[in-house]
Amino acid sequence: MMPSQHNANAHAQKPADAGFEADFAALLADIRSGVIERDRDRVLPVEQIRALQALGFGSRRLPSESGGAGDSVEQFFDKLIRLAAADSNVAHAFRGHIGFVDEVLLEPDSPRRRTWLDRVAKGDLVGNAQSERQATTQITTTLTREGDQLALTGTKYYTTGSIFSDWIQLSALVEDEFVDVIAPATHPGVLSVDDWDGFGQRLTGSGTTTFVDVPVSPDDVRPYTTDGVREVYLSAVFQLVLLAVVAGILHSALDDTTAFVRARRRTFGVSGESLPREDPLVQSVVGELSSAAWAARALVLSTARELDAVSRAQQSGEADIDSVRAVQFTAYRAQQIVLPLALKATGELFEVGGASAVSSNLGLDRHWRNVRTIASHNPAVQRRRALGDFVLNDRLPVWGTTRSDAEQPVSTGAKR
Repeated sequence: MMPSQHNANAHAQKPADAGFEADFAALLADIRSGVIERDRDRVLPVEQIRALQALGFGSRRLPSESGGAGDSVEQFFDKLIRLAAADSNVAHAFRGHIGFVDEVLLEPDSPRRRTWLDRVAKGDLVGNAQSERQATTQITTTLTREGDQLALTGTKYYTTGSIFSDWIQLSALVEDEFVDVIAPATHPGVLSVDDWDGFGQRLTGSGTTTFVDVPVSPDDVRPYTTDGVREVYLSAVFQLVLLAVVAGILHSALDDTTAFVRARRRTFGVSGESLPREDPLVQSVVGELSSAAWAARALVLSTARELDAVSRAQQSGEADIDSVRAVQFTAYRAQQIVLPLALKATGELFEVGGASAVSSNLGLDRHWRNVRTIASHNPAVQRRRALGDFVLNDRLPVWGTTRSDAEQPVSTGAKR
């Protein structure tokens, strides 16, 4: 748990949230208590995600009149960082749902919008399934029409969160047109398998999902676009979710490292009792880890504030593409800072204890593994070059869509 968090955000809490905050803190403590064992034994956090949904975590961004809590983007991302500090896999599994909810909030009032706000308010969870493994990178999942009926068939990979979900948002083809589809995850024709074999973020449900003749409502099919205000905004949201998870990992790493050092009575290479917490080298490592955790959280929340302003402007019809693209750039610049900081800090934390720090019972290795996995999701190195090109030559980068930060309407194979 981040020590300064409750004081830092006390002004942002509504009196009506006191009950939620108490229940949320208790649930986070419970989630954190089993995190090492779940990671080691590959136990999917099904019950933990259900408990969060029962508490209303997934509907926090909805306005109160729609059954939510009216959280701003900043308030919600503060909670997401805290959740990631308890279990980064659980927080990451909500990525598709978070993007979907913000997408619905940006839409003008309509029966479709009201339907989905109602479903989210009741606790429905939306997963995400975009990538395919094709030699030509083309999407082959298809939506076919028979009379008034639509049927979805295809296979998706890296489908983060879908194994826990009630609905799955994905891309498909209708004849030669790319479309965005929402399919019922509970239909017998949908099968999600936990076969993600990465060495980090192993419990996000990022496996393979197949669809066989799955009925889809025509109301849940729309053209797939990449360059509108909504799409650019959502690309920043999807990236910021990853950075919020990394910020949470850093805070968890700091807590675990601090607990490990305080309990130790001997420093390597020093005879007798020599408290590691008094060792200047150990203090330096922990100081760097503390600074990285603070910086990551600060960058995520400051970017969230910018996103919140854009979200409000879009909902009132006042957003323009330049202001939205500016906050997208902010998210991608933050990516260039947060990821290297996190990789360095979680890689060096082992210096506080020598060989004893690599014990699998401690699980300190999961922090670096998880950061390294998230850092591999999206092409940070390409974004760095694209940002420089924009600054130098005013050339707008072509780097993504709402669904995957780096994916055009073809399958790139990038993990969600």
